[in-house]
Amino acid sequence: MARFDRYMLSRFMMLFGFFALVLVSVYWVNRAVILFDRLIGDGHSAAIFLEFTALSLPNVIRLVLPMAAFAATTYVTNRLASDSELAVVQATGYSPWRLARPVLIFGVIVMAMMLVLSHVLVPASLKQLREREGDIAGSVSAQLLREGQFLHPSDDVTFFIREITQDGQLRDVFLSDRRQEGRAVTYTADTAYVLREDGAMNLVMLNGLAQTFVAADDRLSTTTFSDLTYDVSGLIDGGGSRRPRTYAMSTADLLLRTEEMADIADDSVGEVLEEAHGRFQQPLLAVVAAVMGYAALMLGGFSRFGLGRQIVLAIFLLVLVKLVESAVTAPVRSNGALWPLVYLPSVVGLGIAAVLLHLASRPFRRRRGMAEVAA
Repeated sequence: MARFDRYMLSRFMMLFGFFALVLVSVYWVNRAVILFDRLIGDGHSAAIFLEFTALSLPNVIRLVLPMAAFAATTYVTNRLASDSELAVVQATGYSPWRLARPVLIFGVIVMAMMLVLSHVLVPASLKQLREREGDIAGSVSAQLLREGQFLHPSDDVTFFIREITQDGQLRDVFLSDRRQEGRAVTYTADTAYVLREDGAMNLVMLNGLAQTFVAADDRLSTTTFSDLTYDVSGLIDGGGSRRPRTYAMSTADLLLRTEEMADIADDSVGEVLEEAHGRFQQPLLAVVAAVMGYAALMLGGFSRFGLGRQIVLAIFLLVLVKLVESAVTAPVRSNGALWPLVYLPSVVGLGIAAVLLHLASRPFRRRRGMAEVAA
């Protein structure tokens, strides 16, 4: 590599590390806040919270790397242009196409990182995350012990707790059981406790009222009680469906055993193929984002007023590529034969970058032609 290529590449990598760290931190903190509210608020330990946030980290990194590559390329190119470094290098004979070489190498490096994430780390982490979610989903604290919320742990059942004290006492409990057709039972109690006995979970309600409504004869009966035990084990979802999901499957299985994987995951063939080829398409977007950000800024040349308009253009073009990506998702999922459309955003992005570089090179050719004539 030429010395200037190494110089540009080192600047790209340094700024890429900075922007990646910032974006990962922002996305990860946002994810951690949601997990903290859901897990710690439901009574789970801090160790489970840390485990879940760590398992979500590879997917967060995969999402932000293309944006970090785009931000690094745009920032470095703008800085080189404002410091007249690009103007000096172009005066020595480097065209915008030639200067794109370190940008392309930088994009390929980021793509290699994303390939490892997309095909190895992210599926493994999401698979483990799904298994751990299933393990804790069956706990009573995760589904019933939430104060101030009307919960529906199963069909035709409503549960409400006004307050949970520090010693585990439930105050002002409401439980409506409408699972038996034509019969609805509503329990209200001043206080209650959740007790485990012989593997079963029981709700012991104190000082309450049971109201039974029978629709057949339109009759309502009430019964007061000092204590009542209600088995809530049947209300607890045992972790939901443990059916494997496509995002946790290996790429080889998705491509070579497509129909079998679709049956296992209860998804369409198009959804399986969209997931498989998306693992190749997402890394390609890192190359597209880097090259497109560089090409858009090369349109401006040297200007004392900066490259603000070119930066806005680069952001707009990146949004356009993402819109194309969103537009092709639904057709591919509905018809697996259309899987080549998954790569359309990368084709569009590289085509836009080629057009921009062509436009940026035209004044460069004219300057060289005039210099040769003068010579």
